[in-house]
Amino acid sequence: MDRFELFKNLMVMAAADKKFTEEEVEFLALRASRWGISDQQFEEALLFAKSGGAKMTIPESQEERTRLLRDLIRMMAADGDLAPVEKRLFAEAAAKMGINPNDLETTIDELL
Repeated sequence: MDRFELFKNLMVMAAADKKFTEEEVEFLALRASRWGISDQQFEEALLFAKSGGAKMTIPESQEERTRLLRDLIRMMAADGDLAPVEKRLFAEAAAKMGINPNDLETTIDELL
């Protein structure tokens, strides 16, 4: 999965609670810079995430899935408020990825 698709997933998580905090925007800007996401791609991802029907794309490889889960956790925690809709979206993504609950709990504990 390319970095733009991963970035769109982060944007979907950020938009899940219908608000973007300063901390979330900073996290997204950092990821965009690190991953070479252009301003045009940033805007495209934002419009995609705010479209209402935006869904996350699940990576094929286990390594990419783990990386995405880690970044989703960081995105959720960026503003210090784990909104119920964010938790639900994260749980759905983890379930679709077939992540073992124990592995998921370990990953969350490592990052938070």
